[in-house]
Amino acid sequence: MDMIHVRAVSPPDLTERVEELLTGDPYVLNLIVQRGAARNPDGDSVACDVLTGAANEVLRGLRDLKVDLRGSVVIEPVDMAFPGRAADGASRRLGALAGAPVWEQVEARIRSEGRYAPSFYLYLVVAGLIGSVGIVTNSQILIVGAMVVGPEYGAIVAVALGIDRGDRSMVRTGLSALGTGLLLTIAVTLLFSLLIRGFGLQSAAFDRGLRPVSDLINTPNFFSFAVAALAGVVGIVSLTEARTSALLGVFISVTTIPAAAAISVSTAFASWSEAWGSLVQLLVNISVLIVVGAAALRGQRAIWRRVARARNGVRA
Repeated sequence: MDMIHVRAVSPPDLTERVEELLTGDPYVLNLIVQRGAARNPDGDSVACDVLTGAANEVLRGLRDLKVDLRGSVVIEPVDMAFPGRAADGASRRLGALAGAPVWEQVEARIRSEGRYAPSFYLYLVVAGLIGSVGIVTNSQILIVGAMVVGPEYGAIVAVALGIDRGDRSMVRTGLSALGTGLLLTIAVTLLFSLLIRGFGLQSAAFDRGLRPVSDLINTPNFFSFAVAALAGVVGIVSLTEARTSALLGVFISVTTIPAAAAISVSTAFASWSEAWGSLVQLLVNISVLIVVGAAALRGQRAIWRRVARARNGVRA
């Protein structure tokens, strides 16, 4: 049974209304109210479990009462629960709504990826270097490894959320981090590729022009667009449902970091048409992932709102 645990600190003058809100909701379980028990901020301690399908409505009610502004609200996942008859019955009444995502959790997950510590840029550079080795050695395994190491999807989905929420600051910060990180990756990888060329470390096949890995990366076409669009949809759905295995599939299906590495390698080896193709591939993939991500977020919200309205109509 999917549920979340909510801990709140309520100002004493709001506690009665908070208790009425939670007591009146059949999907709120195990409600505990302790008067004057909370410190920093001071107030009344309120704790309960909420079935995830009803969590958005409950959290919206707490926000409407301004509990999050005047006190605090903390959401925790519940890894395991032994449901009693009340919980089991409530879950059945939710129907399809039982699978609805908790949007506060989804956005918190995305926003956490939108924090660009120095390690974000380090991972990008390392991923680019791994990708460059994969290109000059024609190793598809290393290309996949570079895709997994690269953290750029976190910035891409943060920009998508910023567009969906109309948060220009979030969009600017994400694009700035993405642009700076990719330019840094391209610059460092270019130097590394020049060293590879200078010392003749590239594979013999790559030297003879047999470059199946780089040819795949630097040849943007309809399928590049289609794969990026599909990956964008799957990426957002996997984030809303916290499915890490599906999200990992997104990382290894779209050539973002490999395209950045291919720009550097092609430039180092004076393959200008390949460098241009890689640049187009990179820009197309990032643009499609952002646009599709924003549309998928908005679309999912609309779908679940419709399910909730239909369910509420049935309840009425």
